[in-house]
Amino acid sequence: MNSNSPVQVAMIGTGGMARHHIRGMLKQPDTTRIRVVCEPSEAAYNAAAELFREAGLEPPPNEPDFEKLLVDYGDELDTAFIVTPHNMHYPQAVACLETGLDVLVEKPMVMNAEEAVRLIEARDRTGRLVVVAFNGSMSPNIRTAVRMLRAGELGEILTIEALHWQNWRELTVGSWRQIPEISGGGYLFDSGAHMLNTVVDLAGEEFVEIRAWTDNRDTPVDILGVVIGKLKSGKLVSMHGCGDTTGGGSEVRVFGTKGMLRTGVYGERLEVAFDRETGLQPVDVPPSLGTWQQFLAVRSGTLANPCPPEVGLRMAKLWDAIRQSAAQNGGPITLPDTLAVD
Repeated sequence: MNSNSPVQVAMIGTGGMARHHIRGMLKQPDTTRIRVVCEPSEAAYNAAAELFREAGLEPPPNEPDFEKLLVDYGDELDTAFIVTPHNMHYPQAVACLETGLDVLVEKPMVMNAEEAVRLIEARDRTGRLVVVAFNGSMSPNIRTAVRMLRAGELGEILTIEALHWQNWRELTVGSWRQIPEISGGGYLFDSGAHMLNTVVDLAGEEFVEIRAWTDNRDTPVDILGVVIGKLKSGKLVSMHGCGDTTGGGSEVRVFGTKGMLRTGVYGERLEVAFDRETGLQPVDVPPSLGTWQQFLAVRSGTLANPCPPEVGLRMAKLWDAIRQSAAQNGGPITLPDTLAVD
């Protein structure tokens, strides 16, 4: 494709979250053209098509057969934005990479660590780009917090605590999000995935041991969860998720020998404290770019990848250990340094 032409995009999925992204993408006609969509639901496609009409544009064609879309349109495309149920992320991402497309994939990246390893192998084999659309990792607050932590501005990290709450159980009744085979988990792997990912991103290292307890609250999937863990360096981590309460919110605190910082799992804020007298103070950060804008900047080489699949692998290994420990009523799980994949 001509580097001065708009990026040609396949939108894989046009559900509610995809339509949120489409609204932003349609505001960037000079850089982006949604060439085709893949949506088996007629109602979801019609809802997305209306967004194009509101923007004064002809809706793109819909090819509901994913494999056929790649065959018929692959040579006309540059990228794919995958916003589908969780169990479809891995096979669709790999197929897009092997077609020669760069990939932006919604969270969580994949269903488990084995898929994460195979996705990284596919990225390396094809030489294409993979970015995971996690709000936290793409937030300038989290990117600034990571830089501060790596630079030692808060001293040695001692502990990390995270909290996320939402009325997730009520919001997802009757949806695929409560079908384990499709979702890969419940609240902790859906909305709570933001907490797991942001903690992994801030920590910047592997977990070596996990204990976890979950409660399904009479549903097929986890609704409540408490996780405690130890990082490779010995740092201690606690995470608490409640998916059956009022409203929603989050909190992440990192405690160091020189100070502490406070943020949210989506990167909603960034505050630091270095002494008791001044307490928490806001930190100046660069302006926030949208998810798609950041993806384009990474493709052009003007921005480092804020959430590469290596971060997704760390989170997937953490999730695998959480599930194993919860199945053993909080039994300790030692995480492998590496994964052997056949």
